[in-house]
Amino acid sequence: MDPKCWRVELNDGHYIPVLGFGTYAPDEVPKSKAEEATKVAIDVGFRHIDSAHLYQNEEEIGRAIRDKMADGTVKREDIFYTTKLWLTCLRPELVRPALERSLKKLGLDYVDLFIIHFPIAMKPGEELEPKDASGKIIIDTVDFRDTWEALEKCKDAGLTKSIGVSNFNHTQLEMILNKPGLRHRPVCNQVECHPYLNQSKLLEFCKTKDIVVVAYSALGSHRDPKWVERDSPYLLEDPILNAIAKKHNRGPGQVALRYQLQRGVVVLAKSFNEKRIKENFQVFDFELTAEDMKAIDGLNRNFRYCKFLFAVDHPHYPFSEEY
Repeated sequence: MDPKCWRVELNDGHYIPVLGFGTYAPDEVPKSKAEEATKVAIDVGFRHIDSAHLYQNEEEIGRAIRDKMADGTVKREDIFYTTKLWLTCLRPELVRPALERSLKKLGLDYVDLFIIHFPIAMKPGEELEPKDASGKIIIDTVDFRDTWEALEKCKDAGLTKSIGVSNFNHTQLEMILNKPGLRHRPVCNQVECHPYLNQSKLLEFCKTKDIVVVAYSALGSHRDPKWVERDSPYLLEDPILNAIAKKHNRGPGQVALRYQLQRGVVVLAKSFNEKRIKENFQVFDFELTAEDMKAIDGLNRNFRYCKFLFAVDHPHYPFSEEY
């Protein structure tokens, strides 16, 4: 079966490719790299591209997608593109303008998926991370259920095919699902997920609600010091992961991605290295055994790379709950 056709159905009837290409890079990486890497990813076979306003690369990603449409590699409907609503735009009246700004940068008429990046708002404005005089990020008070209504309107207007959330815990998902007058359910919850944080309870919960889990940092993490602590463990150096990889004649990254696919998780693979982009797509032609899966499950230590520490004392900080 052609891997490009590996898709799962979302609860609104649209389909999402199970393997996606992640495009986040630390500030020191030139944005042009995102454009080059996205073209390589599309040539290799990736059809699901994940970005966000935060990444500040949507012009470049849009150019890459449009170039690949112009040269006949793909049609618009072949590409599944995700963008995210940043925290300074969670007030309902700022939601549609934020999406329209992304669309303008991308040069596209619609996105396939628009998600709330994180359940806690920051002070509105042009700054990505508004800070007070002491350097603390300024939080805004917004009920994300009101934000959700604004996302529903974006879907109704055809600016996005599907809507979802990211970094929500199960209680926060329930708050949306139980909201009076809910018209569209979240199709997905994009969360950090890898063998050291396998999210088994959240995954179980989401499956009962027909919400797809999308995994970011599936290969460990980019280790950007702005978001990730320097002494974090290197997932891809894990001896058990490497032993399983060796047995299958694969790399540890391929095993980490395959692990997610076999547990029904849509997984994002991020690399700007051409060789690794190709390797990351080669996960459809081998299978992990039940023993392999069990051994990888056993690596879970509830270790989180991206802690969003600015919000750790907030009553809605999503990671204070178990799942």
